[in-house]
Amino acid sequence: MESGPVEWPGRLERGLVRKVASFPEAPCGESLVNTILTVVNIGSSLGGLSPGRGIFAPGRLRVDASRSSFLHWPRPRCTPCRSLRVSLLPQPRSLIALLCALAALALPTHALGSERMYMGAAEDEGRNADPAVAMAKMQLAKAAGFDTIRITAIWEPGQTAVPAGQLAALQAIAAAGDFLGIRVVTSVMNFGSRTTPLTAAARTQFARFAADIVRRVPSIREYIVGNEPNLNRYWLPQFGPYGEDAAATAYVKLLARTYDAMKAADKGVFIIGGSVSPRGIDRPGTGRDTHSPTAFITDMGTAYRALKRNRPIMDGFSFHPYGESSSTPPTFAHAAGTSLGLADYDKLVGLLGSAFDGTKQLGSQLPIVYDEYGVDSQIPDGKRTFYGGKEPATTKPVSEGVQAAYYREALELAACQPTVRGFLIFHVTDETDYNRWQSGVYYADGTPKSSRAFVKQTMAEIRAGAVDCGEPPVAGSKEGWDLATPAEIAAAEKGSAIVGGWVFVDASG
Repeated sequence: MESGPVEWPGRLERGLVRKVASFPEAPCGESLVNTILTVVNIGSSLGGLSPGRGIFAPGRLRVDASRSSFLHWPRPRCTPCRSLRVSLLPQPRSLIALLCALAALALPTHALGSERMYMGAAEDEGRNADPAVAMAKMQLAKAAGFDTIRITAIWEPGQTAVPAGQLAALQAIAAAGDFLGIRVVTSVMNFGSRTTPLTAAARTQFARFAADIVRRVPSIREYIVGNEPNLNRYWLPQFGPYGEDAAATAYVKLLARTYDAMKAADKGVFIIGGSVSPRGIDRPGTGRDTHSPTAFITDMGTAYRALKRNRPIMDGFSFHPYGESSSTPPTFAHAAGTSLGLADYDKLVGLLGSAFDGTKQLGSQLPIVYDEYGVDSQIPDGKRTFYGGKEPATTKPVSEGVQAAYYREALELAACQPTVRGFLIFHVTDETDYNRWQSGVYYADGTPKSSRAFVKQTMAEIRAGAVDCGEPPVAGSKEGWDLATPAEIAAAEKGSAIVGGWVFVDASG
């Protein structure tokens, strides 16, 4: 085909064309930088597609996770201009990718992601009584673009006040956070199921311990009560003698007692409940007694209603939307079953609504905090000396490029979910044990991974309100933008004139 101007009178053009296109009223943009065009392949089926305003029909960018490299486009920094001239490249893969790049420059037709969502990491390395250590670790977080760090405060049976050593560590990291402008969120929790606060006396001790932190570290304004109480690792028993959910009932009693004590110390603190794990078995006697989030949230609602309480037990709800492995993309939705992930937001909101709507406790409008989400990355040979142990077969770590892509997509998903308050990556810095988490944006030696810059850029775009929350295609559907199949890519590389219904879409409206 010859190169030349393409006119767009509101019709669709078939095939992969090599032309120069003029798009009136499109925003002018800077040149693409840091871009590897061959890793993203976006297309639209002709069936059911109608032209829309903007350069292409609305859709969500998808990343080819089989590749280690990734794609980045800068946000346009110029005002809308009269036209945009784009030279489509002759290579089919590059051309398909460029279609997506142009879509990113289109005038927005959907709501933008929330710039108010806080973003950071769950990281205890800065929880150190030495102020210099606390500051150094928080500076790493600041350099990564994080505005929030979640730490833990560990309660042990018998404690009603924070021990001196732990208090000094909390005060040091709170001071570092104040200095650097980083929000500190604290999870107050028992460490392991052997210390589960099951009795009324233990619940009172735990609540007083939490309230003591509120009084003695007043700059910390947000707290999470407990950690993954639907798992036997942190809470036992999970089931009663008749198979009933004993864990949810006991946890709700602890949450209510702690909420009241912390609010009495400072009514302005924000108290988050739940901290629920994404999976569970829901059957007693399996050797790993656990509850799914579906069952646990439902049972929390039942337990709350049984209290006949005339006030809330939480200001927000915490959830850990980990994938089944690090190779599971954040867009994976659980069409059936009781597990939940980031792409199951509507299910999560529905469960909260069913559990609490119509009571004094918010349900479907309850703010959600994703305070743990991690993707393990593969460690390059040059960094292996800083790690030890054995990687579990179930982890399935990914390349740093895929880690960056998954974190980007996860952050954007969360920003487009209306009731989400915060999103935290599970860790700033890798743990050294391969049996644990290498999900940080820094290696164990404190040097940045290649993914750090892309995570930082994504967060900056969200804060700037630059994320378009257009509806993604339905899983399995051929409507809207979707990944090109290997067959379509192969056909394009062989020079096919029509490849799987790839199209240009009306640009002028």
